[in-house]
Amino acid sequence: MPVLTQYEPIQVTIQTDEVKNIPCGTKGGVMIYFDKIEVVNRLRKDYVYDTILNYGVTYDKTWIYDKIHHEINQFCSAHTLQDVYIDKFDQIDENMKEALQKDCTIYAPGIEIINVRVTKPTIPVVIARNYEQMEEERTKVLIAMERQKVVEKEAETQMKMAVTEAEKDALVSKIRMEQIIMEKESTKMQQIIENEMYLNREKSLADSSFYRVKKEAEANELMLTPEYLELKFIEAIANNTKMFFGDKVPNMVFDQKLLGNFLREM
Repeated sequence: MPVLTQYEPIQVTIQTDEVKNIPCGTKGGVMIYFDKIEVVNRLRKDYVYDTILNYGVTYDKTWIYDKIHHEINQFCSAHTLQDVYIDKFDQIDENMKEALQKDCTIYAPGIEIINVRVTKPTIPVVIARNYEQMEEERTKVLIAMERQKVVEKEAETQMKMAVTEAEKDALVSKIRMEQIIMEKESTKMQQIIENEMYLNREKSLADSSFYRVKKEAEANELMLTPEYLELKFIEAIANNTKMFFGDKVPNMVFDQKLLGNFLREM
């Protein structure tokens, strides 16, 4: 039976390894430092024996600590300071995780890389000041742009309000104009009706007057017979109280008799 001479505790739960003070040079030759990079990882239980057999109890030094230094330097040497510090900084976490897990899967499959957290690198003071100034200027520009947007939005709002007010006024004017037109049309229609009523009334009066005159004429025509006219003539002579003297008087009477005879012959 073998005698136990030494043992090492091996953690198989999730653990976080902190890799500190990582120097690297950018593509442009600027030296920067990552103060701390955290690697969340786990050693699977069924790979403990093989991993310890191949890489010892300090397996994480080979596949995490040393590997982080290597991958960070690889990334920095392929990118400019602007990329590392600003433009592509948000991609470093995912790039480190993929690079670590890729080699672990091939050479140490028992190591599972869960997450990588990279802190902002430290850059030279002069360059940092330049970035601060750039950020200040960018902030000023952004503030100016936002202020301009606010002014444009206010102008747009005022324009919309003016358009709405103008449309409302136009609508009110249109309604008033339609109302005036309807009133005029109503007045016109009323005048037409009154004119028609007046014309019908006058026509009725004219027809009635014509009918009365016509009937009177027909009655007179039936009444004015020669005998009636002679009678009326004689009554008129008899009612005349004036006395005429002279040799012409018989002629007048004679003429009247002739008139009576003429009327009888009609």
